Amino acid sequence: MPIFTPKTVKTDASDGAGNPCGPYRAELYSDSGELTQFGAFIEVLPPGSKSSIKHWHAREDEMVYMIAGVAQLHEGDTVTPLHPGDVATFKAGDPAGHCLENTSNEDARYLVIGTRSAGDIVTYPDDDRILEWDRTKKTRRWTDHAGNPASNPYQE
Repeated sequence: MPIFTPKTVKTDASDGAGNPCGPYRAELYSDSGELTQFGAFIEVLPPGSKSSIKHWHAREDEMVYMIAGVAQLHEGDTVTPLHPGDVATFKAGDPAGHCLENTSNEDARYLVIGTRSAGDIVTYPDDDRILEWDRTKKTRRWTDHAGNPASNPYQE
């Protein structure tokens, strides 16, 4: 059984340049263990950053468990603060777009767990974008809501 620590786990990070969501850091635990059925990682959002553009998944469930700090959960037209110990769940197919935003002066740290389906359709309701991707073929296709080819909204 592999054991990973914050010093040995695979990581991902961005300084936020060219990304409308800003900087982040992530500890990729499920990737480190080569898990295929679900994803699990700890993400850290510095003040002013967002987890993503508001979106929802057609085929993947997601769950967020707040570890430290406070993040604002944007879901549909509602904004709710998440505090350490709070959990938010997002059922596949529920068309309420969601994302987290750190509006505080301290880092927000949370665990994300989600399904790893063979493919998914991710809708970005506020940005007129849809992402269709296939994990086995490693393909991604961005369209607008009408189905026309479109740009990736994460690249400014």
